[in-house]
Amino acid sequence: MKRYCIAFAFVVVTALTIHSPAQDVQDANDHTKWSYHGEVGPDHWGDLKAEYSVCKTGKEQSPIDIRDPKKADLQPIHFDYKSTPLKIINNGHTIQVNYAPGSFITVGDKHYELKQFHFHHPSEERINGQLYDMVVHLVHADSDGKLAVVAVLLKKGSANRALDEIWMHFPKVAGEEQQIAGLQINATALLPHATAYYTYDGSLTTPPCTEGVTWLVLKTPRVISTEQIDSFAKIFPNNARPIQPVNGRVVKESR
Repeated sequence: MKRYCIAFAFVVVTALTIHSPAQDVQDANDHTKWSYHGEVGPDHWGDLKAEYSVCKTGKEQSPIDIRDPKKADLQPIHFDYKSTPLKIINNGHTIQVNYAPGSFITVGDKHYELKQFHFHHPSEERINGQLYDMVVHLVHADSDGKLAVVAVLLKKGSANRALDEIWMHFPKVAGEEQQIAGLQINATALLPHATAYYTYDGSLTTPPCTEGVTWLVLKTPRVISTEQIDSFAKIFPNNARPIQPVNGRVVKESR
């Protein structure tokens, strides 16, 4: 399988895994080859199989360049993440961490469970044209299977200690999920202190590009060191889908 939170990681979900967000970015039974370049790259995803057609026909695709968002009285995101054993996989498209049940976000009356998070280099989304060095997509699903992805932008700066254990153990080649014995992580450490956000209706950013995904892009980025970026980039030089048309969608922004 070639290289994708979702994702992500997102997804997103990648293999962002949309049919089962807690799993790999793609359905384990789907062996269709796709990548970020060449004959199976993003320009061709919609032609690889019928189930991927929305990648080229969809009108609410992600990622987007967030410009001219509308200020709104958005409900805050309440994060309730628990510690979990580190279960990590290089799925050929990204580094993904699968999360144990029991961690949630709540937005108003909507309740979503964290399934996995994953990374993209560079960031997939842009803010007023600005590209960030990386992004982490935290992929959630509600009881009906509807997805919500929290995006945390990462910009070059000092080392991000929250990533140390993940970076130390991520597999250099694609393979099966690995559980790191005796090691737990908590996704709360990935979040900035300020959690105001942009939100819009979008899609998975990997095949099958399923729409109906709620995107919650945090306005405040976290930092990541040059060494951490370079370490990821040695495996995934570019695993970001190009920007997609907005097609009249309204992006809302926390006041």
